[in-house]
Amino acid sequence: MNFFGTILTIGVACFLFESQAWSQNPALAPQDGDFDKLAVEYQAWRDFSFPESAITRGRPTAQDRITEPGMRGALNRHNEIGGFLEVLHAIDRGRLAPANQLDHDLLRRDLQNDFDSFQFKRWMMPVGQRGGPQQDIPQFAEGVPFRQADDWRNYVKRMTRLAPAVRDTQAMMVLALADGIVPPAVVLEGVTAQFDAVLRGNLDEIEVPLAQMPDSIPAPEQATLRAQAREAKLDALLALGEMLVWLKASYIPSGRPSISAKDQYLGAEFYAFELKRFTTTDLTAQEIHRVGLTEVARIRDEMLVVIARTDWSASDPARATLSSDDRLSAFVAYLRTDPRFYHTTPQSLIAGYREICKRIDSKLPEYFGVLPRLPYGVREIPRFMAPSQTTAYYQFGSMKSGLPGWFYANTFALDQRPTYEMVPLSLHEAVPGHHLQISLANEMEGLREFRRDVDATAFVEGWALYAERLGTPMGLYENPYDDFGRLLYEMWRACRLVVDTGMHAFGMSRADAIGFMQRNTALSRLNIEREIDRYIGWPGQACGYKIGEIEIRRIRSECEARIGSRFDLRAFHDHLLGSGPLPLDVLRLRMSAWCDEVLLHERVADPLAPDGR
Repeated sequence: MNFFGTILTIGVACFLFESQAWSQNPALAPQDGDFDKLAVEYQAWRDFSFPESAITRGRPTAQDRITEPGMRGALNRHNEIGGFLEVLHAIDRGRLAPANQLDHDLLRRDLQNDFDSFQFKRWMMPVGQRGGPQQDIPQFAEGVPFRQADDWRNYVKRMTRLAPAVRDTQAMMVLALADGIVPPAVVLEGVTAQFDAVLRGNLDEIEVPLAQMPDSIPAPEQATLRAQAREAKLDALLALGEMLVWLKASYIPSGRPSISAKDQYLGAEFYAFELKRFTTTDLTAQEIHRVGLTEVARIRDEMLVVIARTDWSASDPARATLSSDDRLSAFVAYLRTDPRFYHTTPQSLIAGYREICKRIDSKLPEYFGVLPRLPYGVREIPRFMAPSQTTAYYQFGSMKSGLPGWFYANTFALDQRPTYEMVPLSLHEAVPGHHLQISLANEMEGLREFRRDVDATAFVEGWALYAERLGTPMGLYENPYDDFGRLLYEMWRACRLVVDTGMHAFGMSRADAIGFMQRNTALSRLNIEREIDRYIGWPGQACGYKIGEIEIRRIRSECEARIGSRFDLRAFHDHLLGSGPLPLDVLRLRMSAWCDEVLLHERVADPLAPDGR
């Protein structure tokens, strides 16, 4: 176990087992004041430095700002994070209260990751298929509550900062290009089409909030605000147009031919760092690759069992005599081409997702004792970005700011969006996946703000993948095709372990990665290509899903074995989610202590029962 894993383990152990000893030793208390002060200052800095997130969460911030862009913004934040680390290092964590020890360890882990990641210069490549000003600016009004007069005034002030932000971003990219810091060429494919679509749309969507303003803003001022917003929008369009010209002439033609992270700046160190960060483990690329191959083989066997239950198999007994590879290949070809598995309009696809989500909602009380107050909705991914976006994503909201969560579904190329993937996708992105977990963390009382979104991809995405499996006892996979869709999605995440490590550590080509996923999943060619390009542009991140899900399932199995017939699934889920996102080693200790507590209560209730059973 590494240094940070060790101190996290110690921190959780103290938090869980030493509360009584602490209460008898108040001499340790003075250090807590120093940590409390640092935590408050750090949160104020976060809210000021990233006002978009603070506004969405209903946090106090400078409402008229946006995150400082470009080289200066990145350097300032790096230096400020370094300053927080120095103060944190000076605090003797051994003299903190147990709860503060855990917060100290988690804060130190996140700050150190942020500080260390700076050296790899990924922040100098902010434009690609999945991000950049061409996506951020059209969605500028989303996540912004409009209730008081100053909300509209501050929004217009923030609009005036958009064009300078685009130009600062481009200036940073010019410097990066001069140093050879540029993404793989494939990650830049489709970017110009996104810019073109935004420019054709004239950014009208960012003016929509100004169409209706409250009477508390005098009519002359309303007219002034609209004029200022129009001018700011036109300047932003000009800046985006200038960036597009430069991208076409200089940046995109310079995209790296290699797709592998190991060929980037400090590539081998970078990829090892990212795997550690996203999985919150010490697993090597080779170990993760091996886990992926094992999971792929297991899930293939389960797929063949499900195929045998379908009417496709029953309609032609000769299909059962095909080799396993040929049978799976023929079945997948059938799924990809039969029109019964596809919606014909965007409206019917979205309606289908909404109906599934309502069915899931009714099942939740059986599996959770604590549910979030925040509602969520289902909407389309914006058309300008849909062609190069993945199948779906989730955007969090906040009760404080009056904004719902949103499950975004892709309606581009409907013949690539099969119905059998809709149940697992809804479970993953909405409930009980991302919306439920993230909203619970945001609504939790007594939790420091930074704890609500600790950098723990393996927990967040591992939980969402675990949530897909809950659809089975919920009775949501009503036919073998939907059940195959569940396995398809699990296989998709297992394949990620193979192709992500394969491309970034073992020389697998993009074509080989696409071929591997085509042979082992029923994902459409378009979805596979978008996914592979995502892994190329975001090395290591996709490995967090399956690694996290495997560990959560393992923890549950161990808890079931220890507690036996008294195991309460609702209580297990509530405790698992009851402290916000956590690194996997910390989560394991937390759930082990929960088992100890359950068994202790049993022994108290029945002291004659052997081993508390």
